[in-house]
Amino acid sequence: MEERRCEQQQQINLIIAEDDEGHASLIMKNLKRAGFKNNFLHFSNGQDVLDFLFMHGKGAHRVPGKSYLLLLDIRMPKVDGIEVLRQIKESSELSKMTVVMVTTTDDPHEIERCHRLGCNIYITKPVDCDNFTDAVKKLGLFLTVVKLPTINGAD
Repeated sequence: MEERRCEQQQQINLIIAEDDEGHASLIMKNLKRAGFKNNFLHFSNGQDVLDFLFMHGKGAHRVPGKSYLLLLDIRMPKVDGIEVLRQIKESSELSKMTVVMVTTTDDPHEIERCHRLGCNIYITKPVDCDNFTDAVKKLGLFLTVVKLPTINGAD
């Protein structure tokens, strides 16, 4: 009988848009613990996320043909997460990128607004550190099996 080979984990570039350095560090550490071994990019404000994705300015830019997943906090300096989400989903080039809202806001109107704008998943950050750690580990397990589209070309 022929042995089946396990499919390799998809190479995902995970963008963490989080202005709280402690939360960002906790997210990265616990995703690694859950088996997520792909690249991490951390941005502490919404403008830097947009510059990276839309390839503006002199900083780092996304690489066409790669898969990206954005963990996006709503409350961000310079440009908030709602505006970042809106611009991504209105872009013909970036609209298929997976965006996961990760925020302390559990207001049903805010959740509905994010889904209307095109977020793929909305996760409320637990306030308790142990629950937050557990939620991130579960997200990490999910990310090890999810398949994402590539983002091609420039917008």
